[in-house]
Amino acid sequence: MGGWWIAAFTVAWLGVWMAQLTPVQYLLPSQVEGLFESTTWDQTVLNFGVISGIAAVCSIIAYPLTGALSDRTTLRWGRRRPWILIGALTFATSLVLLAFQDTIAGVATCWAVASVGFCALSASLTALISDQVPVGQRGWVSGLMSAPQALGVILGVLLVTLLFVGQLAGYFAMAVLLVLLVAPFLFTVPDLKLDAADRPPFTVKAIVQGFWISPVKHPDFGWTLLSRILVNVGNALGTSLLLYFLWYGLDRTSAEDDLLILMVIYAITAIIASVVCGRWSDRIGRRRVYVWASSGLQAVGALLIAFIPSFETTIVGAALCGLGYGCFLAIDQALATQVLPDQTSRGKDLGIMNIASAVPQALAPLVGAVIVASTGTFSWLFIASALFSIAGSLTVMPVRSVR
Repeated sequence: MGGWWIAAFTVAWLGVWMAQLTPVQYLLPSQVEGLFESTTWDQTVLNFGVISGIAAVCSIIAYPLTGALSDRTTLRWGRRRPWILIGALTFATSLVLLAFQDTIAGVATCWAVASVGFCALSASLTALISDQVPVGQRGWVSGLMSAPQALGVILGVLLVTLLFVGQLAGYFAMAVLLVLLVAPFLFTVPDLKLDAADRPPFTVKAIVQGFWISPVKHPDFGWTLLSRILVNVGNALGTSLLLYFLWYGLDRTSAEDDLLILMVIYAITAIIASVVCGRWSDRIGRRRVYVWASSGLQAVGALLIAFIPSFETTIVGAALCGLGYGCFLAIDQALATQVLPDQTSRGKDLGIMNIASAVPQALAPLVGAVIVASTGTFSWLFIASALFSIAGSLTVMPVRSVR
């Protein structure tokens, strides 16, 4: 792919990740904290987890459904671009409405709808990698898709803590930036038009049946999906409650400033790893070895924080986790595009694959909150993070169609 395609694609993902992860890491926890000032800290964490869990259920449905609909869209504008537009507008509108919510029901509803918009947007963007990017370039492009994830969250948190301060300004800023950064790719990059004669069956039965992909018939897809779930659960457990860990685990009075430091370190290492490892993987034609190495780095970083809980060791752990997860994001996305069972349903199949990325991020606060509340410590949270990461590295070993 040419330079403009890659640049616009990268910028679009910067907007997507900024709008998705800034609320998860900062805006939502702060909003929930304000709603439940009179409750105990573990109850506050659980409330945040419930909101994230509701969004996760919506994502499980929305990811494959919007992907399947984009596979069947025959508009002159293409089959992916209409869903990029729908997803971006739904996502941005929900963020604006979220800024005005002062009840738990309102926050949960708006964040659930925002998650649906995120799923429609990201499923369509991801499908374009399989639609248009050659296999020999997918590691590089996947790395450039993944690198903005680390950059987006740190840039977003910096903006909402230093420039667009406050709940209202923060959510509005993320909504506007999402639309502005996705627009160049949406309106300048051509999309392939699907002829009506080539459209897969457009019935409820066909769409619902397509949600099931037999791991027996397509084992490489199944193993890759399982590996992605486990590694993403491990990463999400280790990062989604960082602000609460700093507040209540380390008793840091400067928790918000400390979170920024950790996120900068995490972002820098993740960006370097995703771009470099994606490029190397394309050159040597190997994917799995990078998954093993990246998962191992995440596990080491999490265990370091679990057994030596201090801000200094958390800095080192953040660097190791950033290196590991950045490498994993680039390589795993390229790997996923090479194990799809049916080239005519790439949007739907990658939507199913993307559930393994989005849902752990949404469910981790709830699962992590249960772990912390039941054990009374954050150490087991990071131990669980390490165990899931190790399990994810092992489950990619049976993949045979990709080295």
